[in-house]
Amino acid sequence: MTGRPAAAALLLALFLGVLVLALSLVDRMIFQPTAGADLRPADVGVAGDDVFLRAEDGVRVHAFWLPAPGASRALLFLHGNAGNASHRLPNAALLVRLGIHVLLADYRGYGLSEGSPSEEGVYADARAALRHLVDERGIPERRVVVFGRSLGGAVAVDLARERDLGGLILESTFPSAGEVARSFLGPLALLAGRRFDSAAKIGRVRCPILFFHGDRDAVVPFALGRRLFERAPGPKAFETIRGAGHNDTVEIGGPPYLERIGRFLDEVAPG
Repeated sequence: MTGRPAAAALLLALFLGVLVLALSLVDRMIFQPTAGADLRPADVGVAGDDVFLRAEDGVRVHAFWLPAPGASRALLFLHGNAGNASHRLPNAALLVRLGIHVLLADYRGYGLSEGSPSEEGVYADARAALRHLVDERGIPERRVVVFGRSLGGAVAVDLARERDLGGLILESTFPSAGEVARSFLGPLALLAGRRFDSAAKIGRVRCPILFFHGDRDAVVPFALGRRLFERAPGPKAFETIRGAGHNDTVEIGGPPYLERIGRFLDEVAPG
């Protein structure tokens, strides 16, 4: 009889070990950071400074502050799961030219930031970035628009719920990590659990929301973007970028894409 409990304990330990390994692999799929900064603001033709923010758990995270002369509104840019903030500087420079300060934030474990990424950790990093805009830059929440792309969209939804923001822009994002995983992993998507569950949170967003999604997105299928849009409260709008995949929305969208963002900014945070 003593052998059976020992065998059962061994099987349980093996099962738990495999589960921990599988969850670790899921995290590695979600978070794909690159260290350092491959571009600087001057490389893309804008003025900018490095700022270092302290998250509520003490982790020091990096962001680029890109000021727009004379602006009284700000955009918090939350990027996707791979690379680092410096890779988004060309896009951020285009947004600055719309007459809005941009805080291009990185996450822990990315770029010049300390720490290792986790779901709760990147949420805390976004909160630190918003605090910086309000407390250090003196910009009221109602004059802040949060822009989240891909994974950053899920971070943006978490940040925006029950906040008094000017607006929210969500691009190429999804209802939950599990729904994206089902497109690639089938039953193994259960390992993603309820990570980054924007569908459960977006109903608590109180500001206007503008969605963008490419109709040829092979990473986050177009249907998932529509599904999150349908769960969102109003006022809201959904813009389809014809012919765009996951990472080329700016290039394919071209001037009409930027013009649409500009109109939204002028509607929700004039000036």
